[in-house]
Amino acid sequence: MVVPRRFLIYAVSVLIIVWTVGFWILTASSLGKGTVNGDMPTVEERANLLQSKIASVEKAIHEQVAENKRLMNLLRVHNGQVNAPQPPSLTTTKAPIPAQNINPAVPDAADDRVAILVFACNRPKAVQSHIDQILRLRPSAERFPIIVSQDCDHQETTNAIKAYGDKLTFIRQPDQSEIKPPPKLKKFVGYYKIARHYGWALNRTFFDFKYKYAILTEDDLDLAVDFFEYFSATKKLLDTDPTLWCVSAWNDNGKGDKIEDNSELLYRTDFFPGLGWMLTDRLWTELAPIWPSSFWDDWLRLPEQRKDRACIRPEVSRTSMSNNGKVGVSKGLYYDKHLRHIRLNDRFVKFSTMDLSYLVKDRYDSDFVRRVYQWPSITQGELRGGKLNNGDPLPPAVRLTYEDKNTYKVTAKEFGLMDDFRAGVPRTAYRGVVPFMFGRTRVYLAPLASWTNYDPKWS
Repeated sequence: MVVPRRFLIYAVSVLIIVWTVGFWILTASSLGKGTVNGDMPTVEERANLLQSKIASVEKAIHEQVAENKRLMNLLRVHNGQVNAPQPPSLTTTKAPIPAQNINPAVPDAADDRVAILVFACNRPKAVQSHIDQILRLRPSAERFPIIVSQDCDHQETTNAIKAYGDKLTFIRQPDQSEIKPPPKLKKFVGYYKIARHYGWALNRTFFDFKYKYAILTEDDLDLAVDFFEYFSATKKLLDTDPTLWCVSAWNDNGKGDKIEDNSELLYRTDFFPGLGWMLTDRLWTELAPIWPSSFWDDWLRLPEQRKDRACIRPEVSRTSMSNNGKVGVSKGLYYDKHLRHIRLNDRFVKFSTMDLSYLVKDRYDSDFVRRVYQWPSITQGELRGGKLNNGDPLPPAVRLTYEDKNTYKVTAKEFGLMDDFRAGVPRTAYRGVVPFMFGRTRVYLAPLASWTNYDPKWS
């Protein structure tokens, strides 16, 4: 809620009147009293007393002005005019551990550089491999400064990060206190620690270091040869299209036999992919005060946070999960069945020379709907048989139609796709449509053309 200007003027006026009246009452009462022995004060005594009272009132006024400024700043934060301070839930009462190798030159808010924020914990070889990839692939140290944020008190990992010296900024999450989740969620305590770490590190990146953009990676990710080119070119979309809130390097269904051999192909998706993704300081200012205590990625996928916004994602992933992905909080969940099969792009695409405006919602939606629903809806049998029931060969693209949750899950599982939902949204979906390849045929696993929105009860 924006506080009306007239209310602020009224409040300040009242303060001035109160202090003026108080000043005269105080002064008059003081000057009208006698001295200690009951005699009226001399002129000199009155002058000294008046000077003393004036100094006292001036001091009180200065203190009130300072307090007013503080309240005005809080009102500006409340009205969205400035970045909010760190939320209490993400701060700690402990003395923070000093950050190591903090870059002395902190960029101002107008800086266009993109921070590479790496999350690490207790895997020294993994973080070393990941940092080496970043240093090898990034086109400019000035444009892509590295911040490595470590959780866990794991000295070997700390030593591995410090070995890079001033090639990066090293920060450590200071709050290592134990977290006590609800009894039913006790086994998920690791996810609570991850959410705490992410919130703290993002606060440092955007509120303290004042970067405008950040790409979040984790130490178990491998990077594509054009990782930085991809994010450099798509960054401007986050500034021009308010219906976008992230750019992700990841395709949840990016297995080699499920994708087209087209490294230039990009999509909009309603599903937050994560696993190498970029956000802006504007988005973090929105999310920081309400950041969750656990399961932050699924929290982002809720309608209350997503607000019908989409992410950009590639056909061919710009990140893949290294073998280190089997060792972590998730205990390798999905790793053997899905994650380790995601294909990492190996062709450098010069996205910066391409016109990516087709990804802006106003253009994309109509083209996407037309492209999907112009193709015939066929059966799984026809798709697997390679021809239509009338004997004609399959067209270049087809639709497999689903009308409910169970139909979707059965079909997705049949063709090796990830079949789960988050707040009713299938992985990689846009407007309910999940594209994939079957042989040389483009397949759109799609709802009816009358589709309007997701059902959060689908899970």
